[in-house]
Amino acid sequence: MNAITAPKSSALNRFEGFALIAVLQGFPTFAAAVLLLKLVGSDEIVGDKGGAAIFVARAAPSYALLTSFLARKFPKMFKNVYEPLFCDPSLSFAEKIARWRSQPTASLQLLTTVIMLSVLAVAVVSVR
Repeated sequence: MNAITAPKSSALNRFEGFALIAVLQGFPTFAAAVLLLKLVGSDEIVGDKGGAAIFVARAAPSYALLTSFLARKFPKMFKNVYEPLFCDPSLSFAEKIARWRSQPTASLQLLTTVIMLSVLAVAVVSVR
């Protein structure tokens, strides 16, 4: 029995792409930035209670919005930071993640992020 699936709305597809860029690319980047700020003793962002969390919570969605908008206009400049697979309307949310994870560059990016965050976390805990 063949089932016809309803097409995904463009708003839902844009939201999925935005969420994936924010969580999988923006969040680790800004979490690493906060750890580096903590490590060097900069109190502008990480000194206030909850300041680091607020910074990451604001910066990751801003990054996703800017990246999504600018990468469509300037694809050559943003080829390393924008994943067009995240905005493919023919894929489900889970399929977007699965296909992204199976790419060699994504595996390298995930491995690099995990190692970098681990080293920074250990350094921050050791210093303070």
